[in-house]
Amino acid sequence: MIYTAISAAKAAGELLRRAFTQPIQVNQNLAHDIKIQTDVDSQKLITSMILEDYPDHKILGEEGDAGNPNGEIEWIVDPIDGTVNFVMGIPHFCISIAARHNVTHEMLLGVIYDPMRDELFTAEAGKPTLLNGKKQSVSKRNEIKEAMLAIGFAKSKDSIEHCLELYQYYGREAKKLRAMGSAALDLAYVAVGRLDAYIEQGVSLWDIAAGDLLVRQAGGKMEITPKAEGKLKIVASSGNLTFPKL
Repeated sequence: MIYTAISAAKAAGELLRRAFTQPIQVNQNLAHDIKIQTDVDSQKLITSMILEDYPDHKILGEEGDAGNPNGEIEWIVDPIDGTVNFVMGIPHFCISIAARHNVTHEMLLGVIYDPMRDELFTAEAGKPTLLNGKKQSVSKRNEIKEAMLAIGFAKSKDSIEHCLELYQYYGREAKKLRAMGSAALDLAYVAVGRLDAYIEQGVSLWDIAAGDLLVRQAGGKMEITPKAEGKLKIVASSGNLTFPKL
């Protein structure tokens, strides 16, 4: 299945590269988000490639579900993670594809592809995390004062207020803070040691499914807490840091 995931991610990546900085069809412009036709097109391409190889599998995607709802395997797809960056011409976005058992929810594989840098992050259950085929591991830094943290802004008023509190605290304590606009890439960066942690108050499953496995298989730690309306609070880290405030 990993080869199907990689092929689909790279095909979608080529679609995004061609569409980047071209005229964009906006389907819905929300307060803190935007929905574009390229998201839909990317997911259709990924879905068609997965179901061609595995017609009895289920697909859960940001742009809708497909396949057999009772299939043994569930694929979790984010066709563009970092859509606002994409729309604004910021080359920091990716495709995220994961697969898990539909009943046990055991994660089987995770693929995150950054088409603008041609960086392919992959992981399979029981195997190491890879970046373009090379084994990766999380950062060994063990002090907040030396750490690079990413703290994402969720969309609700309460989560934004809490995020600002974290910025005030860790802005004084950490080496540097970042908010780069792609949850999946933040997780990939934790997995390969570029970031020491990623903290987010409210994301969806498709934002983090692939990155979850990447971080764990690279030796890191994932803390996932369900919140209202299907959202998730996450703390992804190397596992070498203690966070006094979350």
